[in-house]
Amino acid sequence: MDFALPPDLAALEARTAAFVREEVLPFEADPRRTAHGPTDDLRRDLVAKARAAGLLSPHVPKAWGGLGLSHLGKAVVFEAAGYSMLGPIALAIAAPDEGNMHLLAEVASEAQKARYLAPMAAGETRSCFLMTEPHPGAGADPSLLKTTAVKDGDDFVINGLKWLITGAEGAAFAIIMARTLVEGRDVGATMFLADLPAEGVRIVRALDTLDSSFTGGHAEVALETLRVPASDVLGAVGEGFRHAQARLVPARLTHCMRWLGAARRAHDIATDYAGRREAFGGTLLSHEGVGFMLADNEIDLHTTRLVIRHAAWLLDQGEKANVESSMVKVFASEAIFRIVDRSLQVLGGLGMTRDTEVERIFRDVRGFRIYDGPSEVHRWNIARRLARGAAVKALPEGRAA
Repeated sequence: MDFALPPDLAALEARTAAFVREEVLPFEADPRRTAHGPTDDLRRDLVAKARAAGLLSPHVPKAWGGLGLSHLGKAVVFEAAGYSMLGPIALAIAAPDEGNMHLLAEVASEAQKARYLAPMAAGETRSCFLMTEPHPGAGADPSLLKTTAVKDGDDFVINGLKWLITGAEGAAFAIIMARTLVEGRDVGATMFLADLPAEGVRIVRALDTLDSSFTGGHAEVALETLRVPASDVLGAVGEGFRHAQARLVPARLTHCMRWLGAARRAHDIATDYAGRREAFGGTLLSHEGVGFMLADNEIDLHTTRLVIRHAAWLLDQGEKANVESSMVKVFASEAIFRIVDRSLQVLGGLGMTRDTEVERIFRDVRGFRIYDGPSEVHRWNIARRLARGAAVKALPEGRAA
C-alpha cells in the first residue's frame, strides 16, 4: 500500500489550507454569520475569494468548471477546507449543493447540466434537496415517502410537505423526491427539478436548529399543486431511489471529510490553549487528565482520516462501497463529536463562550450523527447484512440462498 499523496494533490491541499487560513478565517467574526447560517451576501464574498484563488467547485468535472477531483482528492481538499466552517461555503462544497452537483453530474441530461449545474459550479446559485418529510412521512426510512407527483398530460402535479430542507430560503432551484402516479398506478419515486421561487412552492417556516453554518438555514416547505413539466424529470421516472444512491453514498463521505477539518480546528484551538494555560503548578497540557484527552483526539483524528480515505479509494476503484460508507459515517460522526467535545472540555469556561470557534463547531457537529442517516439506522443495516451473510454460510454446500 502507498499512502503518499500525489505531488499535485499535496500541493492543492497546501494551497487550500493557506487559502482558508489567510482568506476565510478573517470572515469568521463577520456579523453576516447568523443563527440561520451565513447570508447570501457573505456567501458571495467568500465565493469570489475562492474563484480568484482557482479553488471554486473542485469536485465538479472540468467540463463544467471544476477541478475534477477524484474521491480521494475530495477527502484531502474537503478536510483542508473544513478547517473553517466557512471554508466549504467559500469553495461551493457545502451541503446540500455539493451533493446536488455530484447528482447532476451523474444523472442529469446535458441540457439540465447547462441549466442547473454550470451556474452552481460557478458559484452563482444555490440549491436545495426536498426529500425529508415530517411524521408520518419519509425520514431515515425513505419508503414512507408521502409526497406525490401525479402525471397530468405532459406535466406532473406535485403535492406534499417537506421539512429540514437545508438552504431552501434563497435557493435558485430544488430537487424534489416524490412518489409518482401514472394513470393511477404507483410507479415508484421520481426526482424532479423545479426553479425557485415558484407558484406551488411555499416556505412554511424557518426552523430554529442547533446548527448555524448552512446558508439559507433549514425550512419546512409545502408543495401545493406544483406543476413540473416532464422535461424536468431528473433521471428516469420511477428511478428516484436508485438515483439517490449516486448522491447519498458519496455525500456520507464528504460530510465526514468536511467535519474532520472542523474537528481538527477545535483540537488545535484546545491544544494551543492547554499549552499556554497554567494551573496547579504547570500547563494544562502537562497534566495527564488534559493531555490524555488531547492524545485521544490525535488517535481519533488519525483513524478517522484513514477510514475516510480508504472508502474514497474504494469509490475511485469503481466499488459501490455502500457498507464501507455506512461504517465510515457512523465511526466518523461519533469520533468527530468526541474530538470536539473533549476540545470544549479542555477549554473549560472559555469553551462555553463564543470567544473561540469551538462552541459553534460543537453545536454544528452534533447534528452529524443524525443527518445522512442516524448512526442507529446504519448499524441496523450493517447488522442485517451480517445476518444475511450468516444465513448464506449456514446453507449446505451446493445450495443457493
